[in-house]
Amino acid sequence: MKRTDLLLKVLDSTFEKESWYAPFKHAIEGLTAEQAIWKPFGEATKTIWENVNHLIYYKERLAANLEGREWPHNLDGNETFYLTDQSNDDKEWKKVVERSENAQRKLRQVLSTISDQELDQNSLERKLLDIMLHDAYHTGQIIQLRKMQGSWPSNR
Repeated sequence: MKRTDLLLKVLDSTFEKESWYAPFKHAIEGLTAEQAIWKPFGEATKTIWENVNHLIYYKERLAANLEGREWPHNLDGNETFYLTDQSNDDKEWKKVVERSENAQRKLRQVLSTISDQELDQNSLERKLLDIMLHDAYHTGQIIQLRKMQGSWPSNR
């Protein structure tokens, strides 16, 4: 198996292909905007919406980097959680979900064209693995928030 094929498989499993843990797409499936902006009382934590913003930013930035495009939207780590404004508007939440899907699709598309030699340059393989681990970490936070609010399906 080529390294890029393995990386694509892992990228898919963290986003939408359930393996032995729930992927990101399943973690946000069926959420309303109100659920996405929910925060436990008294807790210093990010909302689901904020976590999704954060993941979008880093995927979009990595795809641009892999394509050799200039990335003009430099934000510090905390600013990435506020990439889009939160609201109770389900249409706005749906746009954020679609943007997350587009960011995944773009990163996957770019990765599928990269050679093993290119993976060795500029630590691209490490950056790709980092983004996948990062997605898995925040997906776990999203699931925990859903469990706390009672919106995680009991059959999962």
